[in-house]
Amino acid sequence: MAEQKFLIEDMKLVLKERSFPSVTLWNRLDGRPRTHHFDRALRAEVRDPLWMLSRQWQLGEFEGDDAGSPVLAKLHVAQTQLTKYQPREGEVEPFASTIPLEARVEQLPLPLEAGGQALGLDIRLLVGRHWLKLLTMAGFGAYAAGFVKAFGVAPATPDTRQGAPVCAHAESWQHIAAVAGRKMDGYQWLEYLSDHPIPRTYADLAPALAIDPGDIGDIDTLAQRLQDWFAQLFQQPAQITQQAWKPDQLEYQFNCAAPQGAGEQVFRADEYYHGRLDWYNFDLDAPTATLGEAPADPAPSVQSTLTQTFMPTPLEFAGMPNTRWWTFEDGRTNFAGIKPDTTDLGKLLLMEFGLVYANDWFLVPLTLPAGTVAQVRGLAVTNVFGERTWITAASGGFGTGRRHWGMYTLSSRTENPRLPADTRLLLLPTVPKIQEGTPLEEVMLVRDEMANMVWAIEKTIPLPTGVGKPGSEAARETRQYFEALLASQFTAGALTPEAIAYQAPIRYEVMNTVPENWIPFIPVRVPGSNRQIQLQRASMPRILDEDPEKPRKVKPRTTLLRVGLEETPAVPFFVPEEEAPQAGVRVSLAYQRTRWYGGKVVTWLGARKQTGRGGGSSGLAYDRVLPVKKAAE
Repeated sequence: MAEQKFLIEDMKLVLKERSFPSVTLWNRLDGRPRTHHFDRALRAEVRDPLWMLSRQWQLGEFEGDDAGSPVLAKLHVAQTQLTKYQPREGEVEPFASTIPLEARVEQLPLPLEAGGQALGLDIRLLVGRHWLKLLTMAGFGAYAAGFVKAFGVAPATPDTRQGAPVCAHAESWQHIAAVAGRKMDGYQWLEYLSDHPIPRTYADLAPALAIDPGDIGDIDTLAQRLQDWFAQLFQQPAQITQQAWKPDQLEYQFNCAAPQGAGEQVFRADEYYHGRLDWYNFDLDAPTATLGEAPADPAPSVQSTLTQTFMPTPLEFAGMPNTRWWTFEDGRTNFAGIKPDTTDLGKLLLMEFGLVYANDWFLVPLTLPAGTVAQVRGLAVTNVFGERTWITAASGGFGTGRRHWGMYTLSSRTENPRLPADTRLLLLPTVPKIQEGTPLEEVMLVRDEMANMVWAIEKTIPLPTGVGKPGSEAARETRQYFEALLASQFTAGALTPEAIAYQAPIRYEVMNTVPENWIPFIPVRVPGSNRQIQLQRASMPRILDEDPEKPRKVKPRTTLLRVGLEETPAVPFFVPEEEAPQAGVRVSLAYQRTRWYGGKVVTWLGARKQTGRGGGSSGLAYDRVLPVKKAAE
């Protein structure tokens, strides 16, 4: 009888009463091939065309209003070239594309001397080796020993205060001791050539260097070759007015200009510090602005128009949604993996481009030379039905600021709603890839709320050998050097320690000390203002126990912070308060290297500014009462 339990005699009655409730689950639906080959079974063939049409109708495929596909496009472009360049408020120079624009903007003088101490031993030896090689190849190898004697590497001076930058660090002392008096300091020779223009007699170099009067002309020719070689080896400004770096704001400022009609259009970059230069670093100046005349200012003949005819190409990318039915898409691009925020405008635009209008984009290629300012006047498109449409820029209306926005348009300084939006495209002579060396200098600006000041922490300082060293290690080694120097003077009897017997269990301390790589910036008033504050570079005293001399001020060792110290007299250095936010600032100085047209290698020393690590505390304290440490009995 158990076998008759599920026999159903009246199906309608059973369904009505729901006598046998059940759940039906389809796991997968596969075709059942009747042959040994699966090719036809995997095609997923549709036998009912009406079903396919019905599905397309359900998804709204028959409600599309797309026009015919473009088959021909004619582009009309007005173009001009950048002709002027101005670093900060310096002199206007002709714009040249012989080197990348990054190298021209970012280049800084090589730190080869600071506080009377020679730096960059690696570069000095490199120039010296090249000069001796030129002498030998030209048949003047007999003068090599004389040049080594006249421009030899200066030895270190241990056991003196002046020898601290070298002798406080073992690696620097070892390098200089190995080459002192044996190798030539080529940069000293370059400085001599700059200070003694042609005609030269070299009489002041005797008796170390006695050049035959008949060889002076050939030596001058070789010296010019050396100067040209060094100028091509490193890109650096010849004058202070050619620097785009603004030390007080820790960023670059420069301007470019291009002819526009009877006048010119000025492009200003007031806050460039990213290390990657492109069109978005510029702002459009007022239409009446001008940079003035440049030496050998070219005529405005660089303005021209260009009309070209193309065949539009559909734009494709990996993972693009396929418009054909029953077609598998490439899974390398996973749009579902994008987690945009409501403020991630770039991600939202990318998703809309890729998912909504992916098959509606066509590519019209146009090649323009670097340094071009191009404006698309219009685009005539002909579709498969022979219809021709004239298309203008989508953002070509009026309005600026928040009422106008464009993907690749420059911001304007003129907030005039009556002016039409600028739709020009700026193509800069820049490079997509730059090799950056290890930081030669690195400075961190942090706020110390307890001490009510800002500290510039020298995280990396340049050694005389030409490499960077952690600032904390350099500060510790420098202090140990001065303590050892003071102890040696006591041992030699040059100084007599003052015997002080502490009777009280406590002592009064006026102030403590901080590491020597912490440079203070104190708040001061801006001249002419009672409320505005700026930060001034200051100095901490080097306090040594039992030192009879007056404490000396600790000066920074990085060129980023030594602004004005090399001048006579020294000039104070100020930084606006807003340049040191709560998040802090990190500024680094490193060598940059890239390739330009024809494989030319371009090298320069550039700076970059980034967000810091936040606030910090130096531990600086005043007016403290501390217990007296008793000597062990």
